[in-house]
Amino acid sequence: MADAGEPVYLCVGAVNIFVRDLDRSLQFYTGQLGFKLAFDKQLQSGRRWVAVSPPDGAAVLTLIAPPPESREYRLIGRATQVVLITSDVLAKYHEWRSHGVRFERVPRLRRVMWGQHPPAGVVTAPPRVETPVWGGVFTRFKDPDGNTFSLVGFDDVSREIEAQRRAAADKLESERRAAQELEIAKQVQARLFPQTLPTLRTLTYAGACSQAREVGGDYFDFLHLGEERLGLVIGDISGKGMAAALLMANLQANLRSQCALASDQPERFLRSVNRLFFENTTDSSYATLFFAEYDDRLRRLRYANCGHLSGLLLRRDNTLERLHSTSTVLGLFREWSCTIQECGLCQADTLALYTDGVTESFNEAGEEFGEHRLIEALQKNREQAPDDMIASVVSEVQRFSAQEQYDDITLVVARVV
Repeated sequence: MADAGEPVYLCVGAVNIFVRDLDRSLQFYTGQLGFKLAFDKQLQSGRRWVAVSPPDGAAVLTLIAPPPESREYRLIGRATQVVLITSDVLAKYHEWRSHGVRFERVPRLRRVMWGQHPPAGVVTAPPRVETPVWGGVFTRFKDPDGNTFSLVGFDDVSREIEAQRRAAADKLESERRAAQELEIAKQVQARLFPQTLPTLRTLTYAGACSQAREVGGDYFDFLHLGEERLGLVIGDISGKGMAAALLMANLQANLRSQCALASDQPERFLRSVNRLFFENTTDSSYATLFFAEYDDRLRRLRYANCGHLSGLLLRRDNTLERLHSTSTVLGLFREWSCTIQECGLCQADTLALYTDGVTESFNEAGEEFGEHRLIEALQKNREQAPDDMIASVVSEVQRFSAQEQYDDITLVVARVV
């Protein structure tokens, strides 16, 4: 049932046309008139159900071959009262006539517009077409069984049809361009995610982003900082769709252009990133960011959590540490500072960074996946390689939230070896 207040759908289902031979009629309507085959099915009763529709598909003609002894059979060959409207009667007349369609002979064309008097003489026009007093052009034609149809072109209606046709064509072209541009944006954004992973002796790592739309605002990256150091980055841009994707590209460019400062002066690096992001975005735009620098020689992690969800550090003894926020988000304030925290890592320790698309995915009952389910999934799959571990966790999230995905799901996992 329709929701309260929602209009109930209503349309013309079909108009019955009685014919003697379904195959012959089907050839006439599809081959000579250019109609589309709507359906052709065999009913359980054994009767065949055939229907055709004009190119716009707004109505359906059901072709019925009744038994010769039936009352419907006697209706074959009469006026159907079906009126077909076209923007150009003469063009359609010539087209169909060249296909062998039989038109009634109407030798004169007379145009009498509303509020006007008839012209003094009779205007000569192609035969079989006439103009009645309501200011339009019409003619009649017959199908192979003699069923009569009217083909009509009203002046006002013709203009309206042409306007609708142009509007529909413009809309289709606009949608085509938008889809093409969105596909290009999708390909460009895919290249913004890391394409190669710097090799480290003591760390294996991976990242993945499952976007809810063609493009999105989640971001992860792996920055080569030199001197056997790696930057692990995950971020979440405010907003969704194309606007968030553009901000994501801006943030990525800022991080990569300034990363030379990261290894020696991480606070200055992040202040510079914030300043550039603030200057290049609107007042309401911001991003949460988790930046971590891993030292491959010392197995040391230095990090700044800029308003992002807490990083999850699973120690090898199965204890859990949360790497909480150390500063506010990026992009809201020109004057901004952060605190850098540090922790040592041991062999088999696992770091997981994620966006809220993971924990805020919800099931049909409205329950969120939540941090506790994420931790359980990470612990259950901690023996897997990081890329396999990510795939397993994302799969669990998607099974839990089987409906349409509403937010990007992004996850970074790193394990000390």
